[in-house]
Amino acid sequence: MDKVEFNGEVMDIKDQASRHLSPETIKRLIHQSQEAKKQAYCPYSKFRVGAALLTLDNRVFTGCNVENACYNLGMCAERNAISKAVSEGYRSFKAIAIASLAPDGMCTCQSRTARA
Repeated sequence: MDKVEFNGEVMDIKDQASRHLSPETIKRLIHQSQEAKKQAYCPYSKFRVGAALLTLDNRVFTGCNVENACYNLGMCAERNAISKAVSEGYRSFKAIAIASLAPDGMCTCQSRTARA
């Protein structure tokens, strides 16, 4: 697993495809995911998540988690970013940066499905 340093933090690079991205692009995605995280609406869990999704033509779509009192109606950051991109006609992606303590399984599955 590769690592990248950003603002004094060392972060894991988990996907082989990210090795083909420039360090500047990776840092930009990380920064945008951290900015998206600030917009999270999470009054119940207080667990903020942000995502930045990179398309094949280098457009970035961001998303944050949005909670709902009815738990299963909430939207995670990754699915939010993917939904925004798909709603504008994008179907293929290069990378996604996630600002979170840990991704959840459903979002990981959704990210992999969108990549296929």
